[in-house]
Amino acid sequence: MTNIISQKTPKIELLAPAGNMEKLKTAFHFGADAVYLAGKRYGLRAFADNFTDEEIAEAVSYAHALGKKIYVTLNIFAKNADFEDLADYLTVLEKAGADAVLVSDAGVFSFVKKRCGLPVHISTQANTTNKYAVDFWRSMGAERVVLAREVNLNDILEISSFCPETELETFVHGAMCISYSGRCLMSNYLTHRDGNRGECVQACRWQWQVREVGRQDYMPVEEDERGTYIFNSKDMNMLAHLPELANAGISSFKIEGRMKSAFYVATVVNAYRRALDAFYTGRFDGDLVEELNAELGKASHREYTTGFYFGKEESRQYYPSSKATETYKFVAVVKEVGSGFIVVEQRNRFTVGDVLETLSVTEHTNKTFKVESAVNEKGEPVEICNRVKQILKINCPYALNVGDILRSRS
Repeated sequence: MTNIISQKTPKIELLAPAGNMEKLKTAFHFGADAVYLAGKRYGLRAFADNFTDEEIAEAVSYAHALGKKIYVTLNIFAKNADFEDLADYLTVLEKAGADAVLVSDAGVFSFVKKRCGLPVHISTQANTTNKYAVDFWRSMGAERVVLAREVNLNDILEISSFCPETELETFVHGAMCISYSGRCLMSNYLTHRDGNRGECVQACRWQWQVREVGRQDYMPVEEDERGTYIFNSKDMNMLAHLPELANAGISSFKIEGRMKSAFYVATVVNAYRRALDAFYTGRFDGDLVEELNAELGKASHREYTTGFYFGKEESRQYYPSSKATETYKFVAVVKEVGSGFIVVEQRNRFTVGDVLETLSVTEHTNKTFKVESAVNEKGEPVEICNRVKQILKINCPYALNVGDILRSRS
């Protein structure tokens, strides 16, 4: 497809997940324009580290100094008791200078609009699937709508044409959910942990058996003898189709993964940043897509799908296993650079003699080098580097940057 950017959005936002401060800084380092995060309350990722009130203020200050944005999730399905502290929390977010809040519940939306001036984005959990729903949210004062994952590209184009004043955001990469736009009761039913309030145990990823009513024996569920993970969704990957998404009028490309590692955030954001930049400059082609998809395979993922964007597919479920795979591991993050050496913070075991690969915001991505020496903070030589977060000085022939990452084959 021709690299023609939609007239509605001259530049598309690359939006990344931030489960904690490290992941936030990693996302910005590798090219995200904005991140979405949660405080300790009201978000749908209760098991992520998330941000204290003070950390939210720090995050916003950090982002704004870079000319970037912070969106805070308020997208639980609220109960009456949840509103008792909401006004105070909104005051915290306003004082911090958050750029918007994400809301799925109509009551929370009304509460926010009446009590503060924060811009509101409608979360994908609100199940917005048509142009009239988008127009409704616009009329109520929403600035952006995150469309349901079930909406296809033709419908997005129609929505964009019908609602030209409303920003549209869609997911382009990451884990999918078998339930309609992520609205699920399975976790709550089985474990009393409510997925709609941020506590999902991902029961859909488990191995399942079924039993006919009236029979005592359980029967395994098989799909061509490959496995029994019948509710386990594949991961989304739309990198090859960024031109189609751009020309459909989408304002923001969203990456899933607040529970994922900093290595995942770095790898995926870097790949999509490079793809978007190539799109803007007319260099987006099949060779680049192949290269960047190989990059995406190095981080944790399941088999990929394009979801619902192009209508029906053979399957969006991954039957063999619930486990994600990755071909590389996160070895270290660069903390200081010098002539012929770097200082790193170690994350996974490596040894002198190992060959490491770089993940960088410069042209040095995918460069490899052999670790010839490693020295700890006391100046002592280290042969086996296996202490997490240990600071080490190692040789490196490339001009890397603080925040770049070293990795090695798993």
